[in-house]
Amino acid sequence: MQGMREVLRGALARSLRELPDEDRLMAAWPVACGSALASHARVMYLDSEGVLHVQVDGSQWEEPFVRMRSALVKDLGRIAGVPLAGIRFKSRR
Repeated sequence: MQGMREVLRGALARSLRELPDEDRLMAAWPVACGSALASHARVMYLDSEGVLHVQVDGSQWEEPFVRMRSALVKDLGRIAGVPLAGIRFKSRR
């Protein structure tokens, strides 16, 4: 399963090269964190400092994303081919 996931990540990265950075990050989001978890958050925008802003479906979902923040920064950047300085999560209340 892990091997197939790496193949899909590589294929996605190659197919996204022509898109703007924000679109690349939005497309890579469910691959990086998994579709089930990704369905509880929405990529909002990438700011000028390279921080990705993500809106989360309430405070109960914020904690799992915060725990994964370092891995998500690394994986999203690699999959999308966009250097990220960090991710800022904001709960939708």
